[in-house]
Amino acid sequence: MFDHLIESILPIIIGILEFMGIFIVTIGAFRAFYHYVKTLLFKDHYPVKHQFANSMATGLEFKLAAEILKTVLIQSLSELVILGSIFLLRVLMTIVIEWEMKEDNKQKQNPSA
Repeated sequence: MFDHLIESILPIIIGILEFMGIFIVTIGAFRAFYHYVKTLLFKDHYPVKHQFANSMATGLEFKLAAEILKTVLIQSLSELVILGSIFLLRVLMTIVIEWEMKEDNKQKQNPSA
């Protein structure tokens, strides 16, 4: 009975988490584009790259949470390999984005380096 409840509720939760991740990245992309154009036209200074990277990293965290929950529903080894590959790619993307954000902060604090 508990297994049936998990199998019926979990896909809904996974879908919601994935939608949240997509929503965060989409809104972040539109905001970054708006501020980028505003910076070009009005020479307004706004940390577009940092804000966009932050929204991408946050959106990826929600997508990773959905991937972790998907492991409960795995029924075969091939599904595990595919899910593991997707998980690794998303973790690598998150690490790269976080690294870029740290490097960007270092450059802003130490412009002569």
